[in-house]
Amino acid sequence: MTQPYDLFIIGGGINGCGIARDAAGRGLSVCLAEKGDLAGATSSASTKLFHGGLRYLEYFEVGLVRKALIERETLLRAMPHISWPMRFVLPLSKDMRFDTDTPTSRLLSITMPWMKGRRPDWLIRMGLFLYDHLGGRKILPGTSTLDLVGSPEGAPLQDRFHKAFEYSDCWVEDARLVVLNARDAEARGGRIMTRTEVVSAERVDGLWQVTVKRGGETEVITARGLVNAGGPWVADIVQTVARVNSSEGVRLVRGSHIVTRRLFDHDKCYFFQGTDGRIIFAIPYETDFTLIGTTDAEHDGDPTAPVCTPEETAYLCRFASEYFRQPVRVEDVVWTYSGVRPLYDDGAKSATAATRDYVLSLDDAGAPMLNVFGGKITTYRKLAEAALAKLAPHFPKATGNWTAGVALPGGDFSVDGFDDLIEDLRTQFAFLTPQWARRLARAYGTEAAEMLGDATKIEDLGQMFGADLSEAEVRWLMTREYAAEAADVIWRRSKLGLRMGAEEIAALEAFMAAE
Repeated sequence: MTQPYDLFIIGGGINGCGIARDAAGRGLSVCLAEKGDLAGATSSASTKLFHGGLRYLEYFEVGLVRKALIERETLLRAMPHISWPMRFVLPLSKDMRFDTDTPTSRLLSITMPWMKGRRPDWLIRMGLFLYDHLGGRKILPGTSTLDLVGSPEGAPLQDRFHKAFEYSDCWVEDARLVVLNARDAEARGGRIMTRTEVVSAERVDGLWQVTVKRGGETEVITARGLVNAGGPWVADIVQTVARVNSSEGVRLVRGSHIVTRRLFDHDKCYFFQGTDGRIIFAIPYETDFTLIGTTDAEHDGDPTAPVCTPEETAYLCRFASEYFRQPVRVEDVVWTYSGVRPLYDDGAKSATAATRDYVLSLDDAGAPMLNVFGGKITTYRKLAEAALAKLAPHFPKATGNWTAGVALPGGDFSVDGFDDLIEDLRTQFAFLTPQWARRLARAYGTEAAEMLGDATKIEDLGQMFGADLSEAEVRWLMTREYAAEAADVIWRRSKLGLRMGAEEIAALEAFMAAE
């Protein structure tokens, strides 16, 4: 019988892969199983921001916001290729209203009833002051006031907007973040299995006996501890896979996004407040597009394949059109995506009000089982540390916290060194266009040169599939980054699906199937 692993992790989203990396780096033996592709569900369908969650201050979630704000710059230093600073423009209008369910709204309705639910400018500025100072900000610039009249930021907006606040947060390539955590876990001795379904898990003789099915083959794996990071399926895994009694559950909330052709010419984002108390972002996306989202809707259906409904698309278009000079029409939408967030069920009245903080529940009636409820992408590393702290009594030989400041693969350069990285790449590989070099640097960082190898001309990279996607890159993604199908490449490892035609995608699929 093979030696049992220390930890078996169910779920290849950001929480599962983050925990796998952290545990492997502490000297624990780790095995992770994901039933589909890494980041194949919620973790590739976020708004793609490392942010403190400005609006959570209205719910008095100061601890969560502070934790996330501190974490922004820690993460930025570790992955300056897939994450970078962004400035957010928050136009001001007297028409903006609170969500009536927020504690702040209820407090103001009592103390200042004449405000009639409005979000006053002074209160927003107070929130931004807290946002600037709660997290020990060092890299990111603080809040400033912006005159929209005659400015590039004001040009795409309606004339009624004259003033805005501008603050900082960070962008992150969410699906790549997951893959890089998995790769680092594997480099530290972990075993990563994709397209692997966990059929059952049971406690036998003080160990977890986990039965998995992969490619038609069944395997039984033993482990000293089990981590359930199943995301939207976390409660189902507790009840039907591990068959453990638990009263804890998740609240499934669907967040949908739309992508349009580029709506403005600068690289800043917009933070729009609605008359219904909701907020959305409009974010520069993949050079030629604008990402708009997100919604917050209760999700009652199957979390496997959520879709942005026609009603959600119309809502986001209507919301954005309240701000932009040119109305955003449904026919302007080139792509939509939707993810189901597994929020911890804390009994909140609305999806918007439900906590975004994580809850870790340890069942140690025998071999330990840790269930991960909720969480947000910005705090994934802290969640992993907290998970290992919960499990520490069962693994006394594990070493301490180590991930803060340790670069992910390709991220071993300074936050301000990205332009130099592109220049070096174009010097070494003269056939790269500026846009191509930038895309590769953003995806692979310092590993881009290794991926391109000793190529001196485009032909050296093998078959070209369209949108500068080469055979050399596809082979890298298949051998290094667990990609098995075309969708893994064009919608998760990249967003080249926005630029590739049906015939090009079919050729890519055929190539990958033949390998």
